[in-house]
Amino acid sequence: MALSLEQALTGISGILVTPFGSDGELAPQRLVPIVDRALTAGLHMPVVNGNTGEFYSLTTDEACAMVIDVAGIVNGRAPLLAGVGRSVRDACRLAKASADAGAAALMIHQPPDAFVAPRGIVDYLKAVADAAGLPMMVYLRNDVIGTAAIADLCAVQGVKGVKWATPNPLKLAEAKAACDPSIVWVGGLAEVWAPAFYAVGARGFTSGLINVWPERSLQIHSALEAGHYSEANRLIAGMKAFEEVRAEEMNGTNVTGVKAALLALGRDCGPTRPPSAWPLTASQQTKLDEFIARNALT
Repeated sequence: MALSLEQALTGISGILVTPFGSDGELAPQRLVPIVDRALTAGLHMPVVNGNTGEFYSLTTDEACAMVIDVAGIVNGRAPLLAGVGRSVRDACRLAKASADAGAAALMIHQPPDAFVAPRGIVDYLKAVADAAGLPMMVYLRNDVIGTAAIADLCAVQGVKGVKWATPNPLKLAEAKAACDPSIVWVGGLAEVWAPAFYAVGARGFTSGLINVWPERSLQIHSALEAGHYSEANRLIAGMKAFEEVRAEEMNGTNVTGVKAALLALGRDCGPTRPPSAWPLTASQQTKLDEFIARNALT
């Protein structure tokens, strides 16, 4: 039986890659073995159209197609979180398509426009909520809007969680204290930052590792849920090299590292699209190959 949304939010939000074929077009069926393995391992909530899914390299038509195809692949086995963003009209269109496809909730990418007003984001959230009628997770990559503005976002009807993706645990704690206690604060910087975020009240975390090694991600989550920080840190140390490769070139190899690992493991999802880097440099590839060999990944 699939978890409820409330349960899934406190688990792992696994950000799926977007596969491309040799012609550069979407090849969503290449996700089938990746999703099956992740769900078998216990993944709580797959995420389509996230940043590891190269959201900003996709057209809105492609993003709509991806949520439809991924919903079919997941087939009700877990709640599906669907990313939406860009212009408010694109976001509303994609939100409606996600709802029609059967997504359980929406992840609202923080607008990257050069002229974003915090109160404008409130209006943005309200428009998306009206378009789809689905629960929402606010994806916060920049916390300089301040605690009061974050509280205003969380007060929008339908907001159930915040994906906190800034390396500021103390600001997370401050924001959490200022908002409705029912809001779930999810660590949005993957496994490496999860212990620090858990320590100030976050629950669950996002992961790109689930595309490659979901079992390890689930082990880390279990350790954190049990309060076993030393065990969680030991498990994280064993996958840290993977995240280090992804963090290079101003995070420009973030998705490159995941897709390169999948290629090495025989689950080719195609290259990344520019402006993401492709392929890895020789030294990056060597580090990734050593990580795969050291952990006997298959």
